[in-house]
Amino acid sequence: MLEKILPHAMLKAKPNLESRFKTLKRDWTIVYDMLSGKDNSGFGWDEYMQLVVVADAV
Repeated sequence: MLEKILPHAMLKAKPNLESRFKTLKRDWTIVYDMLSGKDNSGFGWDEYMQLVVVADAV
């Protein structure tokens, strides 16, 4: 499909998607560990406001 839209771009979808997936997985692991790890350094999740909360000292 990508070749039909951009025939002369010489882009390969699979390597680009794999790279993006690897980046997202790494970033998700960092956020998950920050919020729910045993040593979360004062970070938390506010269910009502749907955002990350942290003490001012941190």
